[in-house]
Amino acid sequence: VQLQASGGGLVQAGESLRLSCAASGGTSSNYRMGWFRQAPGKEREFVSAISRTRGTYYVDSVKGRFTISRDNAKNTVSLQMNSLKPEDTAVYYCAANRRISYTNDARDYDYWGQGTLVTVSS
Repeated sequence: VQLQASGGGLVQAGESLRLSCAASGGTSSNYRMGWFRQAPGKEREFVSAISRTRGTYYVDSVKGRFTISRDNAKNTVSLQMNSLKPEDTAVYYCAANRRISYTNDARDYDYWGQGTLVTVSS
């Protein structure tokens, strides 16, 4: 499956962005989907994941601000990001895996999109 992330941009602190990830070459409903991010000079970190049955998971730093969702009919996964903070600045990647159980380990994800840059100014 190929993944294409979009929706990044430059916003001010407190504003919102919605990232989208379009899947092609496969049926996204067969995969667990996730979002990761990588800030300059830092390791890639887990942000959020959604299961085939729409169970959702978040890193503590984004709980209550970010919402992940999926539209299996459109083969898309979205990440609604509200109340953005400068520390949310990073390249955001969508990813997919076929595992049965939840994982927030990037090594367990088999497919990756190209990343979309989110910059939050203070």
